[in-house]
Amino acid sequence: MTCTYPADFSGRIGPSYPETNLTTLHPHHPQPHHAQAPIPTGTVVPQPPPPPMAACGPPAMSPPPTYTTMGPYQSYLGDLYCSPDMGYYDPYYPKDAELSSCRYGCSNFPSQYQDQRLTREAMRKYLRDRGDQVLVILHAKVAQKSYGNEKRFFCPPPCIYLFNNGWKRKKEQLERDGATEQESLVCAFMGIGNSDQDMVQLNLEGKNYCAAKTLYISDSDKRKHFMLSVKMFYGNSQDIGMFNSKRIKVISKPSKKKQSLKNADLCIASGTKVALFNRLRSQTVSTRYLHVEDGNFHASSTQWGAFTIHLLDDNESESEEFTVRDGYIHYGSTIKLVCSVTGMALPRLIIRKVDKQTALLDADDPVSQLHKCAFYMKDTERMYLCLSQERIIQFQATPCPKEPNKEMINDGASWTIISTDKAEYTFFEGMGPVKATVTPVPVVSSLHLNGGGDVAMLELTGENFTPILKVWFGDVEAETMYRCEESMLCVVPDISAFRAGWRWVRQPLQVPVTLVRNDGIIYATGLTFTYTPEPGPRQHCNTVDRVLRANPDPPPPSSVNYSAAPM
Repeated sequence: MTCTYPADFSGRIGPSYPETNLTTLHPHHPQPHHAQAPIPTGTVVPQPPPPPMAACGPPAMSPPPTYTTMGPYQSYLGDLYCSPDMGYYDPYYPKDAELSSCRYGCSNFPSQYQDQRLTREAMRKYLRDRGDQVLVILHAKVAQKSYGNEKRFFCPPPCIYLFNNGWKRKKEQLERDGATEQESLVCAFMGIGNSDQDMVQLNLEGKNYCAAKTLYISDSDKRKHFMLSVKMFYGNSQDIGMFNSKRIKVISKPSKKKQSLKNADLCIASGTKVALFNRLRSQTVSTRYLHVEDGNFHASSTQWGAFTIHLLDDNESESEEFTVRDGYIHYGSTIKLVCSVTGMALPRLIIRKVDKQTALLDADDPVSQLHKCAFYMKDTERMYLCLSQERIIQFQATPCPKEPNKEMINDGASWTIISTDKAEYTFFEGMGPVKATVTPVPVVSSLHLNGGGDVAMLELTGENFTPILKVWFGDVEAETMYRCEESMLCVVPDISAFRAGWRWVRQPLQVPVTLVRNDGIIYATGLTFTYTPEPGPRQHCNTVDRVLRANPDPPPPSSVNYSAAPM
């Protein structure tokens, strides 16, 4: 597998600085190209003092919606798929059930979900001028348990980012509607999903980023896994919703034994994301994180970066294109670290195990969570990745005279490694402000095409699906069937819905796939659907024709050749 960076990265990046000589940028290509030069001493990046905490508290939780008893799902899709033989048939819905319990075509939702259905014109406006609000929750994949009265705060601290201009637009809309500046601010609290521990307020005043630095999990909490919860609302107490992180594994302490691949969930696989931090003399206040800002690698005391760690062949040469390997990272492996946001990459590194203040040259066991490791810069004279206050520098190690398999390093060259994860939620009020929260926000992980010819079905797999969602192909709403929280089906619209007069696909056509709630909330999936050309008109299926005739308003037939791909 050959990776060319930064083609797969979004490139939210500031201007480059020639003196760093780490990355070169072209004015017409904002994505960076990896220069293969040694790391310089870098420049100090001052951190501004944080603004005061927002003076607001979380509003009361919204009561769960109530659903009434329903009959079987009556639609074209219901005729095809909701039969008792297939196991999808559920004629009655539990009263007073949670949203996640309602199944297959429930339409008697509370009134706040039925205010304003999205129009085709509103979808076209959205597709022309994206105004999404994007929330990203970044966190480590493991958390160390605290014992007794100690508080081992999560490191790196879980944090949230507010991306895209939708947040600014929403603030302006609230102020136009009469809200004060304070009332239009976003407020957020983060917790570990346990009522025994208070949620921590996140200071977002004037910023798009904040970290929760005082979260921990005690030994009285017997959960082996948990999820962070983020409660968000505006200063006027208008509720945005509750958002969850990905699942986090609880560990007692880092393993000092030689790690085995039998504990794969504690090992680090090639192609996954990690964070690196340095803590001098085990002092929490001295913790600094590897981070990229304004085109520079630096050691930040406030923000941490998620870096994709790639396993390389030992004979791989330095290049902006490199071939990556599958497998788990072992000590002694040649690796590449690439910032998952900017696409900036460090030169080739060899990861080495740290024992006290020495790097072990012959260790070859798997790298494990919260291990201390050093990063030797390949083909240099004992140079290691190191920090000096905010700067990232090269440090030259000293050979151990009595132990040739060790090299002496300083504290700044010893890094703790941990796997990271992120939950990303995207939403937009397509028909203006809504009464209900935007949550649960559906997330689509994959698309799978079923069938073809007259009736092609698209299966969506993901999480947080609800019966009040419809699938849209571009500006065309599709007939949709809810199966469960993780699965939905829809009929692929005929090409004539996009190209008037076309009876078959003549040219490739790519359209975005989105989910829309019945009150006009648009949830972008980041995936597209492509209609691929056909040789000519198709023969119709008599069986399907009979089913269609049983419906008064069946959807038009669909094209035979398709492909689904990320945007």
